[in-house]
Amino acid sequence: MKTRIALLREMGLPRPYTQSRPLKIVEAELDEPGPGEMLVKLAAAGLCHSDLSTINADRPRTMPMAIGHEASGIVEKLGPGAARFAPGDHVVMVFVPSCGHCVPCAEGRPALCEPGAAANGAGTLLSGDRRIESGGETVNHHLGVSAFSDRVVVSQNSCVKIDKDIPLDRAALLGCAVLTGVGAVLNSGELRPGQDVAIIGLGGVGLAGLLGAVAGGARRIVAVDLAKDKRDFALELGATHAIDPTEDGAVETVKEWTDGGVDLAVELAGAVPALKFAYTITRRGGTTVTAGLPHPDAELSFAPVSLTAEERVLKGSYVGSCVPVRDIPRYAAMMMDGRLPIEKLMTHTIALEDINEGFERLAAGEAIRQVVVFD
Repeated sequence: MKTRIALLREMGLPRPYTQSRPLKIVEAELDEPGPGEMLVKLAAAGLCHSDLSTINADRPRTMPMAIGHEASGIVEKLGPGAARFAPGDHVVMVFVPSCGHCVPCAEGRPALCEPGAAANGAGTLLSGDRRIESGGETVNHHLGVSAFSDRVVVSQNSCVKIDKDIPLDRAALLGCAVLTGVGAVLNSGELRPGQDVAIIGLGGVGLAGLLGAVAGGARRIVAVDLAKDKRDFALELGATHAIDPTEDGAVETVKEWTDGGVDLAVELAGAVPALKFAYTITRRGGTTVTAGLPHPDAELSFAPVSLTAEERVLKGSYVGSCVPVRDIPRYAAMMMDGRLPIEKLMTHTIALEDINEGFERLAAGEAIRQVVVFD
């Protein structure tokens, strides 16, 4: 079957992307879905910093690659054994397929699926196969999804069924921004009503985390970012305080606002200075969660005695420590009843042909969540 894909052949091309145009919209051939796989017609796909990190080479991947990982769509065809779905089902795609059988999956931690991680690293589907060709060349899959495409072949284990009354443009954000941001606060951070929370990094994932803190009943919510417009927007979304972490006395100011520090600090910027700030403003006995993805060579230094003497917790969060088949329907319901107004994060709707312009906008900090909407 023919499809269009956003093909990345070379990482690290210079900005502006409106000129270097790292993504080429090309025609590709999709193989038939194999065992346990499905053909899905894309409805919407979000532009995420994780995609940008592949484009700019912060997160190296095997080239060439059809990128994109946050998406929603409609099932069109089933491969052998794909018995969990039916043609016409509406689905959200998840960027870590879960086998259901490895030790992390058996422990209820599908975000850490070992075969899923191996497949993502290799640029294949969960089966180990690739289903995309362009110009006679085999193309790698991005995180098992390759969302910037008209149609995709994916493992059924990369999809979660949703109700058909859920708008598919909003539903796309459930697969990454909401799972990661809201999950980092509610699952990894185990937020309790009445606690004080700081969200560090106010991109799409960070602001989703802020919405999760509001929905979870946080008492005081401190929004932290370098950009004033993002801090102002966070206050509109429910933050009680906002601060630039580089201003003089920022740590002391946050501790004054929160009577000694926040109970939970969630870092979603993907930068070591942001994580250091998050740890520093966490109170004694509190928890610091990081769901950011800095460059693989980046290192963090801090005084580990504080972990013991202050009974502090520093923990990582991948895919928001979520169980997608449980949490996507849960967050979708919260979205539909107004408790997670994630539509407020959608600043731009674009066509696939405008994707380089979209990533330049994202790199420049001029967008929260942009969504490619397919016909």
